[in-house]
Amino acid sequence: MQETIYLTHILFLLAAAVLTVPIFQRLGLGSVLGYLTAGVIIGPWGIGLINQVEEIRHIAEFGVVFLLFIIGIELNFTRLMAMRRMVLGLGLSQFMITGSILAGVALFFNIPMDTAFIIGFGLALSSTAFGLQTLTEKNEMESLTGRTSFSILLLQDLAVVPLLTLVSFLAHDNATTWFSFLQGAFAIIAVILAGRFIVPPALRLVAASQNAEVFIAAAILVVLGTAWLLEAVGLSMALGAFLAGLILADSHYRHQIVADIQPFRGLLLGLFFMSVGMSVDFGILLDEPLLIAGLVGALLIIKIIVILGVCKIARINNGVSVRVSMLLSQSGEFGFVLFGLAVVLGLMDMELFKMLTLIIAMSMILAPFMNLFGESIEKRLRKNGKPTSSDGVITKLDAEYFIILVGFGRVGRRVAKILDAGSVSYLALDSNPDLVTKGEKDGFSVIYGDAGRYDVLNAMGAARAGAIVITIDEANITEQLVHLIRARYPKIPIYVRGHDQEHCEKLYKAGATIPVSETLEASLKLAGAALSVSGVSDETVSDLLDDFREVYYEGLSGN
Repeated sequence: MQETIYLTHILFLLAAAVLTVPIFQRLGLGSVLGYLTAGVIIGPWGIGLINQVEEIRHIAEFGVVFLLFIIGIELNFTRLMAMRRMVLGLGLSQFMITGSILAGVALFFNIPMDTAFIIGFGLALSSTAFGLQTLTEKNEMESLTGRTSFSILLLQDLAVVPLLTLVSFLAHDNATTWFSFLQGAFAIIAVILAGRFIVPPALRLVAASQNAEVFIAAAILVVLGTAWLLEAVGLSMALGAFLAGLILADSHYRHQIVADIQPFRGLLLGLFFMSVGMSVDFGILLDEPLLIAGLVGALLIIKIIVILGVCKIARINNGVSVRVSMLLSQSGEFGFVLFGLAVVLGLMDMELFKMLTLIIAMSMILAPFMNLFGESIEKRLRKNGKPTSSDGVITKLDAEYFIILVGFGRVGRRVAKILDAGSVSYLALDSNPDLVTKGEKDGFSVIYGDAGRYDVLNAMGAARAGAIVITIDEANITEQLVHLIRARYPKIPIYVRGHDQEHCEKLYKAGATIPVSETLEASLKLAGAALSVSGVSDETVSDLLDDFREVYYEGLSGN
């Protein structure tokens, strides 16, 4: 009977998401508001299809865990160093100023110092899930708005870990605190050592099995296993997932792992936002409508003013400053985690927790509308004014020209050597872990992954690559890859290795920009050598071969 109830709840959740989210995306309001609305509709204060909100939230919190893992795995040292001025300057200033002001407001309401500190800095956190989802949907991650927003969100995400640790420390006496600290430190060291010496060879063995399902299971095991270990020693699952991501950030398996984890992250984050919608206690809202409206309004105004101020100090133009302040004006999902931990540890009573939950949820519900308002102001300022340049403030990351090289066998390896010799950046991809390991040891830029997966290519940054070169020798796989890449990336040049004229014809029809025939090039080399030894001048040999090659490839295009 219990299983039937769970199945019914799953069906309700899926149906609500499928019916609501596309409508909100169609209206330009984004998927997050769709999930929140779906949760409100089916929750206790809607039509009441689901009343066990806490059970749903416990499952949905895994979405936050996977989100922290993705943030960690994408936060390699190089990227962090390139953004250090924005993260430590803009991000830290915003967080400290906003947290201090909000803590002061909490003290004004006669809330104890420790609790006020937790409230202030918990509400200072914006929603990473909403911010990144909105920027990704609008393809703005590489824009000035995207980079500024990401810098602030990144600092806030880094602040989550010490905040969670500090809440644990505030709830214990000194002896217990130091014991917990040492226990957590040993756990973190164990995770780092395992990530350095155990996880990579284990993943190599799993990858060698060529079983995609087992590799996915291994990736999830790494994430949840690390999260469980740190929770077991009194820290947080979010910290564990973040550390797991950092450990794998420089691994050549990272792009495949990100691609495998993304569907779980997306589904569970959607469930998380629905649980937020279901948890909105409209009873408190109806009892104290003016108080709640005032607190939510004050929260939004304080965060907008602070972000506008620090952006102005950083010499970011007015339009982007307004847009970022509106986009990040809400409080975020980690507030639920932080305040929930405070309740469990006795630092916050349940009534205060419910009110804070309602304030966060209401701010998140208003977030899509705030973002749209910010967009309209930014467009108006861009149209009527001449924004100042901020190129010296934000470093352009990962935007240089580079080639994606699919296949790292003998041909792929030679192409990589030539690209290195020509000082052209590239990122090679192969599903054979032995080739990847050997290539990495030899100094090549090569990672593990399945090029037949769009999400793997997307994680590699295929959308901004200068070209894709396919060197795989399996005819059917090559043709399928060209179809997939051309369907997803219609404008990117695709240069592909073909066997003969018939195979090249198929590759051209599939969408290849230039299919290069092995038999043709071998024939031309042999013919050129024969002509040269027969006394034909080098210039004539070159002209003959070029003419023959031109006629051959014109035949492929139907000319």
